[in-house]
Amino acid sequence: MNLKGKRVIVTGAATGIGRATAIRVAAEGAVVAVFDVNDGEAQKTIATVGEAGGKARFWHVDVTSEADVRTGIAQAIKWLGGGPDALLHLAGILQGPHVEILEFTEATWDRVIDVNLKGSFLVSKHVAGYMEKAGRGVIVLTASGAGVIGGSSSFAYGASKGGVHGLAMVLAGRLGPKGIRVNDIAPGALATPLKIGQVEESFRRTGNSEEYERAMKSLMPPEGVASVMAFLASDDADYVKGTIFTK
Repeated sequence: MNLKGKRVIVTGAATGIGRATAIRVAAEGAVVAVFDVNDGEAQKTIATVGEAGGKARFWHVDVTSEADVRTGIAQAIKWLGGGPDALLHLAGILQGPHVEILEFTEATWDRVIDVNLKGSFLVSKHVAGYMEKAGRGVIVLTASGAGVIGGSSSFAYGASKGGVHGLAMVLAGRLGPKGIRVNDIAPGALATPLKIGQVEESFRRTGNSEEYERAMKSLMPPEGVASVMAFLASDDADYVKGTIFTK
């Protein structure tokens, strides 16, 4: 993969897949704008990129706020020196695992849908304009097997990721003729704070130690998915369509 000179925005880059992706695309030569709300961990991502000789800068961006997204993208583009070649959108949350429908709160539902689905819409919306002007670009959204080919431990998470998958399909059809490739990626069970937190919360709720041990042992390193994300950001992936499923 050759990302030398590519301008890339990575959301959710403080931890997990987002962090691994920011580090990987920077290592491949991209200049990286990092978005997150976790300032401390995001600075660690920036430091890791810098220590390896890469170039990255952090903006505190809440993807549920259109004002935050609009301002963050505009400022990042000034720093990047032009419109983004790729948006790798990995910001997301998982709340409410193994909560029964009668106990599932509206607040939890709204929070998960806002971050995962509304956030995907907002970052896509405000990046697409710059990409349309350039007549090219790549947008990769993060769906999941949950809500796409199977269920989820959380009603809200499954619904949100099914929505992200649907959004990616519509964006691909509308933006493809304008030179913008849109994919969504469906990662498997990875050793990230999000997934580990879900497994631990599920164990607290169910008390199923056997399932807990099985789930923890099955978790894969996020760096494998970061490699896929870096490939999707590259010109080598121009023929890739639709949803990409990973371990």
